[in-house]
Amino acid sequence: MTVRLAVDIGGTFTDLVLDSNGLQYTHKLLTTHNDPTEAVFDGIEKVLYEASAKASDLDLVIHGTTLATNAIIERKGARTALLTTRGHRDVLEMAFENRFEQYDVNIQRPEPLIERALRIPVEERIGARGMVLKHLDEDSVDEAISVLREEDIESVAVGFLHSYANSQHEDRVGEILSEVLPDVAITLSSQVCPEIREYERFSTTAANAYVLPTMAKYLNSLDTRLKDIGCGCPCLMMTSGGGLTTLEIAARFPIRLIESGPAGGAILAAKKASELDANEVISFDMGGTTAKICLIDKSLPMVSRSFEVDRRYRFKKGSGLPVRIPVIEMVEIGAGGGSIATLDSVERISVGPESAGSNPGPACYGRNGKLPTVTDADAILGRLVAADFAGGQMDLDVESARESIKRQFDTTVEECERYASMIAEVVDENMALAARGHAAEWGKVVESRVMVAYGGAAPLHAARLMEKLNLDRVVIPQNAGVGSALGFLIAPISYEVVQSHYTRLSQFNAHEVEAMLGELESEATVIVSDATNDPLDTTYTALMRYVGQGYEISVPLEHVILDEQQLRYEFEENYRSLYGRVLPDSDIEIMSWTLRVSTRVSFVPRIPEVRPRAIQTQQEAKQKLIYGESIQNAKVLPRKNLQVGDIARGPLLVTEEHTTTVVPAGYEAIVNHVADLIVSRSSE
Repeated sequence: MTVRLAVDIGGTFTDLVLDSNGLQYTHKLLTTHNDPTEAVFDGIEKVLYEASAKASDLDLVIHGTTLATNAIIERKGARTALLTTRGHRDVLEMAFENRFEQYDVNIQRPEPLIERALRIPVEERIGARGMVLKHLDEDSVDEAISVLREEDIESVAVGFLHSYANSQHEDRVGEILSEVLPDVAITLSSQVCPEIREYERFSTTAANAYVLPTMAKYLNSLDTRLKDIGCGCPCLMMTSGGGLTTLEIAARFPIRLIESGPAGGAILAAKKASELDANEVISFDMGGTTAKICLIDKSLPMVSRSFEVDRRYRFKKGSGLPVRIPVIEMVEIGAGGGSIATLDSVERISVGPESAGSNPGPACYGRNGKLPTVTDADAILGRLVAADFAGGQMDLDVESARESIKRQFDTTVEECERYASMIAEVVDENMALAARGHAAEWGKVVESRVMVAYGGAAPLHAARLMEKLNLDRVVIPQNAGVGSALGFLIAPISYEVVQSHYTRLSQFNAHEVEAMLGELESEATVIVSDATNDPLDTTYTALMRYVGQGYEISVPLEHVILDEQQLRYEFEENYRSLYGRVLPDSDIEIMSWTLRVSTRVSFVPRIPEVRPRAIQTQQEAKQKLIYGESIQNAKVLPRKNLQVGDIARGPLLVTEEHTTTVVPAGYEAIVNHVADLIVSRSSE
C-alpha cells in the first residue's frame, strides 16, 4: 500500500493525480510557463489537502513535462556549440538533402538549433568499422575551446563521424572539455545516440545539448523544492518510450523526455485494451494544445526510434528536426481545446496549430482571451456545462466566446453558432484525417477499433470522431481529463539502450553479438536497479532490412535469438505484416540492436460484462446541445452519480470535474465494473 503522486505539465494545463492506497485524488490547473513549478506545487498542496496527507507521506513522485519540447519549438534553449569532424560542420544544415514538399517554391525548413559559426571543426577521423583513420589533433580541440570561451557557450555537443563504432575520440574531447570548462554542459553523440546516420545522430545530440542546461536546472529545482516541503521519496521521470527513469538520467539525456506526457496516455490506453480484451485499439488524447493519436495492437502501443520535433508542415514527415530516441509512435497535431480558429488565404476556416495556451487561454475562460478557439466553439455549442466547468475553478464565459468569433470572422452574434459548428467540424475532420493517415502509413486500418479517449477535450469530440472513423465504441476512463498522469502511475521503470552493430545474416557471428548485448544489458540493468528493487525483464529488438534497402524495420524478439534461421523467420514475419510480402532468396542485414530492461508489467484482469439497467434521468437538468446540423435538448448527468451497469441514452452530457462526455442522440453510455464510460450507438 503506497501513496504515489503523478504530475504532468502540458502546454495549457498541469495535471496531478494522487493515488493513496487505491483512492485517487485529482487536480487540473493552468500551466505557469514563466515558472512551471509554481503550478506544480500549487497542485500538490491541493491534492495533499484533499487526501488529508502530508508531503512526507509520499512514497513516489512521477513526473512528465513538455519543457524540453517547448524549449526547442520556441528556440529558448542554451547557447550551444557543436564540435564535429572537419569538413562535416554543415551536416545539420544539409539535413536529408531532399524536398519534403515537392512543389512548394517557398518551402520552409526548421532552422538548425546551432548556427554555423558555432559548429566548430576538429581534426580527427574514425572509419565506419571503427578503425582510426586520423588521430585526434588536440591542438584543434584547444582552438575550439578558445571559440567556446569567446562566445560564452553554455552547452557543447560533440559529434564525430562513426563514433557509434568507436567513441575514443569523443570520449577524449569530453574529458578535455570537462577539465577546462567545468561549468559547461557536455553531450557526446556516442552516449546519447550511438547509431548510424550522421544527420539524425548529430541532430539528436544537438537537441539534447540545447535543452540540457534548462532541463537540468529545472529538475534540480524540482528536487530541491520537493525536499523543502518534506518529500523525501524518489522522483522518477516519464520518458517518451513509455518507461520511468531517474532524475539523474533525465538530467543527462533530457531529449528522452520530449514526448513524456503523451506516452503516459498511451500506457493508460494499453491497460484499457487489456482490461477490455480488445486486440485493436486507438487512443485519442486531446488536451489544451494538441491532439495525439496512437495505435495499440494486442495491448501494446506501437513504438519507434525516430521522432520529429518542431514540424513546419502539418503531417509532413521531414519538415521537423529528427531525434533518435525510444518513443511511443503516435501522430500529434495542433488540434487542442486552445487551438485558434482563423481564415486562411482562400477564406476557409482553419484551426491550429497556434494555441491560446494557458495565458490568456480561450476567450470563454474569462482571462481576456480575444481569439476564438475550439473550446470557445464547444462552449457556444452547449458541450460545456457552466455549473460544473473546470471543477468550479473558473466561470464559463460564453458571451466572450461569442464575441471572439464575431470579431474574428466579422459576423453577427446570430451567426456565431454556425461558425462554432464549422470550427468543431474542421477540427474533428483534421483529427480523423490524421488517424487514417497514421494508420495507412503503418499498413493498418482504423475501422472497427475501440477508441480510448482521454484529456480535457477528447470526451467532447469522441462521439463525432467515432462516427467519422466508423468505430463501434469509445471508452472514457474514470478521471479521463487527467489521463496522461493516470498512465504515469502504471508505467514500468525501464531504460533502453541501443548500439549499431552491422552484420549480415549470411555472416552472422552469434558469440560476437552475445558479448555486445551482454554489455548493453549490464549498462541498462545498473540504471534501472538504482531506481527499484523489483524483478526485472529484458527485451530485445533487432533493426533489420534486406541488403540494398535504405531503411530498416524493428523486429521485436521475446528473448535473445542468436540463430540465423530464427532471426530470418522473425524478420520475414514482421516484414510481411507491414508490406504484405517478403523478398525470397535475399540476404538480410542487421543494422542495430536495442535492449530494454524493465520492471515486470502486472497482470491486468479482464473486465467482466455488466448487466445494463436503464436509469431515470427525467429530473436532471437539461441544456441546448448543437450537434452537427441538429439542435438537441440534452440531459445533464453528473458522472459521480452513475453506478456500475447504469445505461443512459443521448442526447446527454455526462459531467465530471475535468471534462464532459458528449453523448448525442442515437447513442448511449454504460458504466462498466471499473467505472469506465462506454459510449456506443444506441441499441434502441
